[in-house]
Amino acid sequence: MAASAGTRAAREARINVRASARQEQIIKAAAAASDKTVTDFVLGTVVAHAERVLADRRFFFADDEQWAAVDLLLTELVPSTPKLAALLSTPDFFAAKSQ
Repeated sequence: MAASAGTRAAREARINVRASARQEQIIKAAAAASDKTVTDFVLGTVVAHAERVLADRRFFFADDEQWAAVDLLLTELVPSTPKLAALLSTPDFFAAKSQ
């Protein structure tokens, strides 16, 4: 059920969470069904969700200098290379699938 000490990253931080008795029962049952400890189940689930939330961010904040740097990267032309030319000359995968 638990990973050996050699295969697990060191856990140094503590996160305290309050839950209702029902929530605790559900979490424990799901952890057991997944053959994981409650800690491994909760951390795995929460970290995966946190990563999705951060990856899905649609807004970011930048000052004028930071935005100018981003804008420059977006507007600079990419130098043409034989590999890029070959890639751009291949048929569009999605267009071919929709026909």
